[in-house]
Amino acid sequence: MAFDIWAFSTLHFLIISLADMPKATNIVYMSAIFTAVFKFINSVWCFPDKRGGGSLQHWQLLDRILQQIVLQDEKGEDPDIAPLDNFSVKNIIRMLFNENEVKQWRDQAEKFRKDHSELMAKLERKERECDTKTQEKEDMMKTLNKMKDKLQREGVELRSARDQVLDLHSRISDIAVSMLSQFKSQVNYFGTRCKLKEAGILCVFFDGQSFQLSIIQQMTSIEKFSLLDAKSLSVALGLANSPPIFSGIPPPLGPPGFITTATMRSKSIPQPSHPLKSFNWAKLGENKITGTIWHDVDDLRAFKILDLKDIEKMFSAYQRQQKETGSMDDLYLSTRKVKELSVIDGRRAQNCVILLSKLKMSNEEIKRAILEMDEREELAKDMLEQLLKFVPEKSDIDLLEEHKHELERMARADRFLFEMSRIDHYQQRLQALYFKKKFAERLAETKPKVEAILSASKEVVRSKRLTQTLEVVLAFGNFMNKGQRGNAYGFKVSSLNKIADTKSSIDRNITMLHYLIMIFEKNYPDILHIQQDLLSIPEAAKVNLAELEKEVHNIKSGLKAIETELQYQQSRTTDRGDKFVPVVGDFITVASFSFSELEDLLNEAKDKFTKSLKHFGEEQDRMQPDEFFGIFDTFLVSFDEARQDLENMQRRKQEEERRARMEVMLKEQRERERRAKKGGATDEVGGEFDDLVSALRSGEVFDKDLSKLKRNRKRSVNQLVEGGGRERPVTKVNY
Repeated sequence: MAFDIWAFSTLHFLIISLADMPKATNIVYMSAIFTAVFKFINSVWCFPDKRGGGSLQHWQLLDRILQQIVLQDEKGEDPDIAPLDNFSVKNIIRMLFNENEVKQWRDQAEKFRKDHSELMAKLERKERECDTKTQEKEDMMKTLNKMKDKLQREGVELRSARDQVLDLHSRISDIAVSMLSQFKSQVNYFGTRCKLKEAGILCVFFDGQSFQLSIIQQMTSIEKFSLLDAKSLSVALGLANSPPIFSGIPPPLGPPGFITTATMRSKSIPQPSHPLKSFNWAKLGENKITGTIWHDVDDLRAFKILDLKDIEKMFSAYQRQQKETGSMDDLYLSTRKVKELSVIDGRRAQNCVILLSKLKMSNEEIKRAILEMDEREELAKDMLEQLLKFVPEKSDIDLLEEHKHELERMARADRFLFEMSRIDHYQQRLQALYFKKKFAERLAETKPKVEAILSASKEVVRSKRLTQTLEVVLAFGNFMNKGQRGNAYGFKVSSLNKIADTKSSIDRNITMLHYLIMIFEKNYPDILHIQQDLLSIPEAAKVNLAELEKEVHNIKSGLKAIETELQYQQSRTTDRGDKFVPVVGDFITVASFSFSELEDLLNEAKDKFTKSLKHFGEEQDRMQPDEFFGIFDTFLVSFDEARQDLENMQRRKQEEERRARMEVMLKEQRERERRAKKGGATDEVGGEFDDLVSALRSGEVFDKDLSKLKRNRKRSVNQLVEGGGRERPVTKVNY
């Protein structure tokens, strides 16, 4: 009962307070007030009901707080006789105001943060777009300059060719006049047309330009020409300039063909009451049914047995999002969810949805980017490559067209494929865009390989150091080999890598390659820098010519396909926002010239490589660049390793010689020590022996000049004499 009384009094007091408030014209302000009032009332009704104690005090506290809110003025003065301790409405209002202000600033900061992220994303897209445009501009300028130089060269060549043509025409005219005069001088103008037959010219059919050659080929001898008179010659010339006359009845037409058409029986297939999932099978054509098992198969008998209703329920195209939650809210929301229509294969649709979630673009934005050929650089190359995997097939388009009236109910993947299928030549556009974005990268990967083959082919032919190396190796081989293996004039380049297989009979660690390098160091020091002549060999050894030609062919085929698509797009009416023709047209102009350079470079590289094979006497049809240049690359690596081995062996030899000299010095020192007769001398000799051992440990003994050790020894002896440590004479040790 106390609870109801206090609740009623509190609410009554609140209503009176609100009624006394001045009317406000700000609707937003009033709505905020009433929102707070409703929240307050909701909280009041949720007060704990503790009849055993505590509930009354809660309501009393609420009553006191409301009284203080009403009674305290703006200055913080309270006319109440017994106010609440340390309760300042002004401070609380200020705190609430600050809290609301902080919340507003926090919301505004969050909004600014989102705007900043969006602006940064736009800035990145614009930077990519600017970089792409700058690169395209640079490529176009380079292409323009190259085309200008090529045009100038072709102009010079054209003028030279015209001069040659004029010169050749002049020569031909002179030769024709000379031949005609000789011809007339040898022909006697007698006889008639029958004499032409006697001369062997029967049914002459030839054109006027080659009549002399035809007559000469059919004449048995020049004497027969003397039988011809002017009339006969004119008849011959007339026949020569007349078109050939064909006679005869045309061959009869062949028998008419018989067209066999197998009329298949029509089927009365029951139709489902709602769309079902598609079954991706490979349909067999009706013309292939005759003579197979399918001719006797009747699926109409199966329809009488199958439970079609159960099939419709099991494989319905409508999909419902299900959640394993038992709350009433989830159950209510699940009943309101609209069924999604999905006719695309489930796994394919799932992968398509994953791709679209990575793109973070709507279908309309993707469509606009494809029509504009991605001028804003929104589609990355890897995303385009993935989009090519989800091009709507004809079967998909047919299924989607059947349900186009249910567009709003389509699943995300189905709707995406449907909207993309509305783009004319969607697949060709996508392929052209992907090719355009990858062209510069593919060219940058292919061109260095071609240049490596070209440079390496020139280097192996021009290198004098390589020629000297082969000369010395040939001399070694002829000197070491006898019989049929000797007396050679050359050897295959693969033999270079067999040099290291021949080991010395004295030292198994020394090979013929080590020995050759020692000879080079002594007699041919310039050959040691052979790697400077063959800088392109390592890269050329990695190039597979067959794969390189395949890649160039693929680029050429791609350009041809884009040109075909460009011709198609030019022949149709361009839709608004469609920039395929201008963008691809500019690209084709630059790309065609760049590819022609690559193709010319490849032809030159193949020609130089063929000449290099011929230069070394290798078979041109069996050896590829990676094998040929790989031989030289392996030889150069072995050459460098052998030089390093010789340097290490030389260093070890010098250390051993120094140790041997040190052992001799120690042995001599011990001999002096045994011969010493005086104690002082013995002490000094012993001291020198200790110094030598110390020098051996520190490495000073390996210095080329041992004067330092001698000076140190003399300095220590002098200090000993000056200090008076010993009064007996010091014996001097000679080194």
